[in-house]
Amino acid sequence: MAQVGPVFQERSKSLVDYLKPLRLRHWLKNLLVFLPLFAAHRFFETALLEKAMLAFVAFGCCASAGYLLNDLFDLAADRRHPDKRLRPFAAGNLPLSYGLAMIPLLAGLGCLIGLLVSPLFLGVLLIYFALSTTYSFYVRKVVLLDVIVLAGLYTMRIMAGSASVTIWPSHWLLAFSTFLFFSLALVKRYGELVIMRRIDGDQATARGYELSDGEMLAAMGIASGYVAVVVLALYINSDTARLLYGRYELMWFLCPLLLYWISHMWLLAHRGKMPDDPIVFATRDPISRILILLMLATILLAL
Repeated sequence: MAQVGPVFQERSKSLVDYLKPLRLRHWLKNLLVFLPLFAAHRFFETALLEKAMLAFVAFGCCASAGYLLNDLFDLAADRRHPDKRLRPFAAGNLPLSYGLAMIPLLAGLGCLIGLLVSPLFLGVLLIYFALSTTYSFYVRKVVLLDVIVLAGLYTMRIMAGSASVTIWPSHWLLAFSTFLFFSLALVKRYGELVIMRRIDGDQATARGYELSDGEMLAAMGIASGYVAVVVLALYINSDTARLLYGRYELMWFLCPLLLYWISHMWLLAHRGKMPDDPIVFATRDPISRILILLMLATILLAL
């Protein structure tokens, strides 16, 4: 006679359970769509602000669809990760059919809202979603290309914000964001590698990266972050900054603050304390919060 093992009663699902895989906290990254408006000092123009807000929601819907797709294709790896194994699909808390149904629904809703903003914005949004989908299917397995695409997805949020309000980013902003987001993409991969080392020891791998790649990832990422600070310093010393900021000299305080933040993020990743997306993690990290508030205060005082 077969022995029956423990029987677990399935609990009823709450609204929170169904919202969790949408990663609404990751919508914070979509605040980048407001950056062109903020950088141009036109944040208080109601018509433009409304378009940017619609762009934020549209990007959020498409981003959530991308997260669902990524989770469905990443089940095996997530179940081996100490933190990601708790995600709803990896933990078996939600049926896979829910994710399969929500992906086209969210993507369609995002495109519909995007069309209300402008056809140009919708075009950028579609390119973002296509790139995000390509990342989930293929690019995430390709070493180095994955971090370049991740950095590009961050920058595309800025480009989408520009398309929504027809305020195009300067070469300074594009250069700064390219190097900064490349550093953040690398810190994400490096942090995953350090965490997996605790599980698999010297045989640890993460997204195709081997443990021996850690030093190179750190070197590239830290260097890229510091280059972003150099770009910022050159911008502060430019004629553009002098025209936009009445007390542009105060902007120099941004350099040490940004250096501190980049170094702090890499130090935490080195210690295995970077379990999440760096930008989302920064919203929960007390030191990052203080540094971000100080940087925002510096910019406002320099106006």
